[in-house]
Amino acid sequence: MESLEEITMNNSIINASVTMQGLQQKLDVLANNMANVNTVGYKKKEASFENVLTNTMNQPQGFMKTGRMTSLGLPQGWGAKLVGLQNIMTQGSLKPTDEPYDLAIEGDGLFEVTIPGSNIPAWTRDGAFKLSAYNKVDPATGNVTKAMGLATKDGYFVKDTASNQPIEIAIDPADPTLQNSRVRVDEQGRVVVYNEANPASTGRQVGQIKLVKVINPQLLGEADGNYFRLPANVAQNNVFDVNTNGVTIKQGFLEQSNVDLQQEMSELVMVQRAFQLNSRAISSADTMMGLANNLRG
Repeated sequence: MESLEEITMNNSIINASVTMQGLQQKLDVLANNMANVNTVGYKKKEASFENVLTNTMNQPQGFMKTGRMTSLGLPQGWGAKLVGLQNIMTQGSLKPTDEPYDLAIEGDGLFEVTIPGSNIPAWTRDGAFKLSAYNKVDPATGNVTKAMGLATKDGYFVKDTASNQPIEIAIDPADPTLQNSRVRVDEQGRVVVYNEANPASTGRQVGQIKLVKVINPQLLGEADGNYFRLPANVAQNNVFDVNTNGVTIKQGFLEQSNVDLQQEMSELVMVQRAFQLNSRAISSADTMMGLANNLRG
């Protein structure tokens, strides 16, 4: 039968090893944040932890001394574990680029985009868009024609608020390369195309960029690249608000990552020290168990 000392040393090893696993996951989160410090529109992640288990070890009745204010029993913890990652949606700084297809969001909003060849939506804060060709299907005839739309670097097309389809950038047949066209996006995301070769052109609105307002960022799931998706059991109305009051777009700007490198470095040092402390706790407990076994022999 194990002695009280052996039970305590076993508990120390289990506690430290479980905690080290959680700290390693925290290190991974910090490393990912630091690696994306220059990623456009990236939102930092924060890890949440909780106790794995807490129980009480019985103590002999002799421990109940006169004047003792607490009940008998020795509380024992069994380490901490990672229970979730939270997206921190604070605003990143805006960097001017003067590029017409660079768009930045101010407020708690996201661009809604669609994956080519599917109707699966995704969301992003990365507004470094470009013109990309896609197949436009005429709903009346079924004819397929080539069109130009705003897309991310991965080819995810920006949706139009009304049609839920890619926003088609109107191209003048006399100017198919858009050399004399100018695209203007206002704060509400309305996209207007002007023909600068025609001084009398008043521009044509070709769509409005679809935005959503995030109300529960902790329910957002990560997708490959700088995108968010929803878990299968989460409804959009539990995460997003279609009322985008307070969310605006700035053309010619890109939002920078909201990662504070100094803060991440400070947390990294603290986590590394906690990891080293738990590693030493395992070594010390192992040494003590070895001494106890030698004395018994």
